[in-house]
Amino acid sequence: MDLRFFLLLAFGLLCFSRVSVCEHVEDDVDVEDELDLDLPGADDDEELEDDEATPTPKAPPVPNVTYKAPEPMGEHFFAESFDRGTLDGWVLSSAKKEDTDEEIAKYDGKWSVEEMKDSKLPGDKGLVLKSRAKHHAISAQMLRPFTFTDKPLIVQYEVNFQAGIDCGGAYVKLLTQTPDLDLDHFVDKTGYTIMFGPDKCGEDYKLHFILRHKNPKTGEFEEKHAKKPDADLRTYYTDKKTHLYTLVVNPDNSFQVLVDQTVVNSGNLLTDMTPPINPPAEIEDPDDHKPEDWDERPRIQDPDAAKPEDWDEDAPPQIPDADAVKPDGWLDDEPEYIGDPDAAKPDDWDEDMDGEWEAPQVPNPACEAAPGCGAWKRPMVDNPNYKGKWKPPMIDNPNYQGVWKPRKIPNPDYFEDLQPFRMAPFSAVGLELWSMTSDIFFDNFFISDDRNTAERWANDGWGLKKAAEGAAEPGLATQMLSAAEERPWLWVVYVLTVALPLILIIVFCCTGKKKTAASPAEYKKTDEVQPDVKEDEKAEEEEEKTEEDEDKAEEEESSPAAENGEEEEQEEESEEKDNTKSEDNVLRTSPRNRKVRKD
Repeated sequence: MDLRFFLLLAFGLLCFSRVSVCEHVEDDVDVEDELDLDLPGADDDEELEDDEATPTPKAPPVPNVTYKAPEPMGEHFFAESFDRGTLDGWVLSSAKKEDTDEEIAKYDGKWSVEEMKDSKLPGDKGLVLKSRAKHHAISAQMLRPFTFTDKPLIVQYEVNFQAGIDCGGAYVKLLTQTPDLDLDHFVDKTGYTIMFGPDKCGEDYKLHFILRHKNPKTGEFEEKHAKKPDADLRTYYTDKKTHLYTLVVNPDNSFQVLVDQTVVNSGNLLTDMTPPINPPAEIEDPDDHKPEDWDERPRIQDPDAAKPEDWDEDAPPQIPDADAVKPDGWLDDEPEYIGDPDAAKPDDWDEDMDGEWEAPQVPNPACEAAPGCGAWKRPMVDNPNYKGKWKPPMIDNPNYQGVWKPRKIPNPDYFEDLQPFRMAPFSAVGLELWSMTSDIFFDNFFISDDRNTAERWANDGWGLKKAAEGAAEPGLATQMLSAAEERPWLWVVYVLTVALPLILIIVFCCTGKKKTAASPAEYKKTDEVQPDVKEDEKAEEEEEKTEEDEDKAEEEESSPAAENGEEEEQEEESEEKDNTKSEDNVLRTSPRNRKVRKD
């Protein structure tokens, strides 16, 4: 049973390894095929390779990807790929942040348009946050304001934490359209309609979706936060890859948050925002107070209970064991510890400063062979008469009135907004960030109300970038070695995957049991034809009787003819009987006609 288990385990490990390798190879082939399609210069490279071909074989070349900037192909409100290499159209804030130390209040963080440090697409540029521990603010006007009507809102952009991220954000703000909107003075308090994007500090990984909802009664804006995603976001902050962040808000109040075109959070504006869009219809009366005689105690001490007369509260919890006896050989006069006889007072010991010198204490060697030294004391045991301090038993409170709560009154600020999707229009895109890590890469901002247009933009930008990064990833063997360096226990898995099948093959091929004649007991465990021992013995006895009869017949051949005739008839009858018996024996010994024997 154990051998079969190990065989199945080894077979599963081998299959898993084969599947991983096959998937890796297929992915590489798909990426290379995708990169070679519809790229300028690909045909020219093939012609040059044909012209310059030499008889000596060469390794297949690494795919040379030529980057092509994505172009919006449909309805959109904002599209920015930064491939022009400049910050044209973007405004750097020159304001100062309020309620902050003067040294760090100014928005003086540096921005740059450049390629990623480890770019797999030469020519692909983006907006890079260059400073650490500084405030950054930059914004740009949209082609036209976005108004929430009967079409969805799709916001997407790419982020790459090239140096990881310790504490900082990479979220975008959609700035509310107002007459006094001044991008040159863009600060943290500038009004926005939606804030969306990744944010991290310490081990808190967030993906914000915050909207500012206007209270129809007071006219004030209140921040509403979407529920926290259930998915694990850690990888997006640590793998140093480019990730596509997408927000979709629909006219039916549903929303979706996607990373790399995979939904990581979804919900409804009416039910999945904190605090909720609509306030409660009733609230607790702030003027209602709990009466002084209100009793909230469900159980109380029995007022009629009395302490028993024999209850001794002064009895100690433990007493000396009266049955204990001092072990023989106990050395009462020997101390358990003595001064070290080999110790000497240090030369620099000053008795005026350090006091009288005493040798350090060491265990008394005389006590090593004895059961103990010093004054013997009886061990302590639990006191059977100990009861502790008496307390009256608890009973149900006859005056219990329950937990008091203030009464409910109609909420004077109550309102019901069943279409929170209809938010305030926004007309600009802004990044207002503080980060302890530099080199955060932003690229391919896109705002639209058409899902197909947004997906086409994503495939032309992020899709090509993802394919290039996948083509440049190391092979399976390199990944396995890198993983083993980080987690050394994987070497055990690798060794078992290779060694275990070899050991099992050797065991099956080079060892085995010789097949011996099966005993009757072993026959019972198989479906092989089994000889009937008892019936064989009966058949042998019948054959012996037949031979004896034949011998007698030969001796009687010399008798008279009459007697011979009679004897011949008798012999024929006996032979017929013998033949009938032998046929019956054959039928009985046949496996088909044999009945199951009882043990």
